[in-house]
Amino acid sequence: MDSETFRHLAQSRRATRHFKPDPLPDGQLEQLLDTARWAPSGYNLQPTHFVAVTDPALKATLRAACMDQKQITEAPATVVFVGDRRVVQNNLDIMLKQEREAGSINDQYERMMRSYVSLAFGQGPLGLGWFWKATLAPLLGLVRTMPSIPAVHKRYWLAKQTMLPAMTFMLAAQSAGLATCPMEGFDERRVRRALGIPASLVVCLITPVGYGADESLTKTRLPLANHLHTNGW
Repeated sequence: MDSETFRHLAQSRRATRHFKPDPLPDGQLEQLLDTARWAPSGYNLQPTHFVAVTDPALKATLRAACMDQKQITEAPATVVFVGDRRVVQNNLDIMLKQEREAGSINDQYERMMRSYVSLAFGQGPLGLGWFWKATLAPLLGLVRTMPSIPAVHKRYWLAKQTMLPAMTFMLAAQSAGLATCPMEGFDERRVRRALGIPASLVVCLITPVGYGADESLTKTRLPLANHLHTNGW
């Protein structure tokens, strides 16, 4: 795909609120999500999980948790993008082993990764590490450069991570002739209960996907000059 084709793809994507009842071809949803999982993530920890909802009864329950927005039941499938608070415990060792076997990293890089991840995510016994990081990081920032610490801002970090595969998913769907509708209007507690999502996962975004029924969707954007700040604000 050349740059102009991709530009057209990005510009033509719209949030579609009405869907046809037509089912997706067999395997297409899985193919789109398989593409989405290749989006980048911090430390390559890959904290995003996809909860795919196609069952009509479950979609009705999910719709109630999403402020009764009808695109949930109209679309043949809805994907709930969630981020894993326990991603270090769940993924770090597996990811590093896989990277080593693929020849992507060496011993030195693995040691560096383990050190950085421990520093960024470690909360210590009884959460005391979190307390000191939350307290000392702003103070240290007065005298030295300090990044945002995932251990302190876990929901914020997970939201950033999940948005990358979510956008990749929506663009992949657009390229396949499908429509999507990114949604933030939902009750996270009720969504979690409806789908049995563990409390250790954060529900970040919900996206119905299917064949759009909306005709001639248009959308404008403010000009680039309103947003672009070259070499500083």
